[in-house]
Amino acid sequence: MPLTGHPAAPRYRALLLRGLLAGLIAGLLAGVFAYATGEPHIDAAIAIEEQAAGTHDHGGDAAVSRSTQRAGLLLATTLYGIAMGGLLATGYTLLRRRLRTTHDTRAALSLAGAALLGAVLVPYLKYPPNPPAVGDPATINQRTISWLTILVIGLVAVWAAVVAARSVPTEWARAAAGTGAFLAVVTAGYLLLPAAEPAPDGFPADLLWDFRLASLGTQAVLWTTLGLAYAGLLHRRAAEREAAPAHP
Repeated sequence: MPLTGHPAAPRYRALLLRGLLAGLIAGLLAGVFAYATGEPHIDAAIAIEEQAAGTHDHGGDAAVSRSTQRAGLLLATTLYGIAMGGLLATGYTLLRRRLRTTHDTRAALSLAGAALLGAVLVPYLKYPPNPPAVGDPATINQRTISWLTILVIGLVAVWAAVVAARSVPTEWARAAAGTGAFLAVVTAGYLLLPAAEPAPDGFPADLLWDFRLASLGTQAVLWTTLGLAYAGLLHRRAAEREAAPAHP
């Protein structure tokens, strides 16, 4: 499905609707994964926090109860997935002509993979997510700023890798230049930003890493499903257009 000229509004709406649908599917699957793998670790972390504080209300007196949080988890991941699907469709519309591939499915998967790498993996390795009872509430603003900064750095690193790869002629040199540029930007960001806060003394290490793996798995499910679903919808759209009879 080659593209010529700037995309018209009807075409963008069609691409956007497919992105939103793909995001809906991805958000639902990610929510199910998060509920099955992450919620037990959150409950365990809350129990540790309550035991340290000498309370045993299990979230009953919290502003938002645990039962409400569980019910809202699927809604939150679904809305997040829809939003990311809209962003993926917008990025695809704006960048499709710049991607050096004639296959729409490969283009969609490349963009989703780049988002997973730059917006998820780079921040995760520097500031892995923590369950309740981990992290000083007094430093939440600084931690938020640091996380947003490394998120931007991760996206810049992906952009730098693409620019560097396109600046050299041979395939092996493109791979080396892209990898080198990506690692250079990420390494500089990791060194300049403050280190992640350590877990409190006595907090179970296996619980901490099980929660972090569940969080990473949720993001992987979301972005993998989003890329595959959007690529599939684009392929179906192309097939429908090819099968449609030509108008005289």
